[in-house]
Amino acid sequence: MSSLQQTPSGERLHISIFGRRNSGKSSLINALTGQDVAIVSEVAGTTTDPVAKAMEILPLGPVVITDTAGLDDTGALGQKRIEKSMRVLDRTDLAVLVMDSSQQPGEWEDALVKRLADAKIPLIAVANKTDQASPDVWDAWAQSQGLPFVALSALHRTNVEALKGLLISHAPSGFGDTTILDGLVSRGDLVILVTPIDDAAPKGRLILPQVMTIRDVLDRRALSVVVRESELTDALGRLKEPPALVITDSQAFQKVAEDTPPGVRLTSFSILMARYRGDLDMFVQGAQAIDSLHAGSRVLIAEACTHHSQPDDIGKVQIPRSLRKFVGAELEFGFAKGRDFPDDVSSYDLIVHCGGCMLNRREMIWRQHEAAQFGVPMTNYGVALAKVHGILDRALEPFSALSAERAASGSPVSSAPAAL
Repeated sequence: MSSLQQTPSGERLHISIFGRRNSGKSSLINALTGQDVAIVSEVAGTTTDPVAKAMEILPLGPVVITDTAGLDDTGALGQKRIEKSMRVLDRTDLAVLVMDSSQQPGEWEDALVKRLADAKIPLIAVANKTDQASPDVWDAWAQSQGLPFVALSALHRTNVEALKGLLISHAPSGFGDTTILDGLVSRGDLVILVTPIDDAAPKGRLILPQVMTIRDVLDRRALSVVVRESELTDALGRLKEPPALVITDSQAFQKVAEDTPPGVRLTSFSILMARYRGDLDMFVQGAQAIDSLHAGSRVLIAEACTHHSQPDDIGKVQIPRSLRKFVGAELEFGFAKGRDFPDDVSSYDLIVHCGGCMLNRREMIWRQHEAAQFGVPMTNYGVALAKVHGILDRALEPFSALSAERAASGSPVSSAPAAL
């Protein structure tokens, strides 16, 4: 199956499996999927680093299941493995705690329950290996913790359907109900999508936010016109009436804003992602810190993917160049890619994050709040570029209008889709 046909990781429900070594976590993943996708061994500690598998679990649909190292791992290396497992919580929508029915509840399980409760992550308790011992002690423990509970044998694949039922009933409410154009486009609207094709554009395909937006336009029975920035004026001139919305790649923001007539709503794919994946209001507030940057200020450029940098890469080149020009002084830049978001960002004056198409909403929100905990403002590519080009107010107008409409109707006012 090609990557264009697969559900993106950020659109999948993220389920993480925790438990002590040899509790049967990997066996449970195989039982859930009906496939041997995880290595099973009697040797404790077979799973050393978190391993994520994208798959389908019917009737849940597309999910990412992450197998983690044992909570009771030992030694200095074992502690590092546990720390890596705990970082998985940053992107976990639903957690499963697997216990060996022949063992007794311990500090590991109690600590995990507390940590998940603090993070507001739903947790399901599973007593495994019921073919070897009674699960009664774990049943009583789960009741004392107020956790949904199921006893099963992953090896013999008995009672696995009961676990699937709990996964369905305890998945975050509203998951998958919102889309990238939520509230912005209606049936019959015409939307112009401006997609520059340069050295950074993936050969033979579009970048994920563009694909997501086109699909959402189609699902809403609206119309889309896809053009390069150099053809925007021609496309607008051929229309009998103005489009309902123009969406551009952030690197062409300034030119597209100049070519789009006043009164036509305008925003960018990156700003759409800022709202869809994270908290747009926090990103906008973070952009105001650009005004306070000065010579020597430190800026972290964070990207969720690990693509190879191009000669005019938006993260490595364009944004640093735009910020230096806006500030009128030299700045210091740090860079983070993929899952390597720093544990401590206190040394930075600003964080500028990519659209986050490779993250799920929980992880992006977590990154925003981690930055806030350190008192470091955080914005995103599209918001930052709109700010330095002096068009941020215009780029936010579509969302302001949406808030006004919701306020008039008595609905909750928010610039973001419903939280997961």
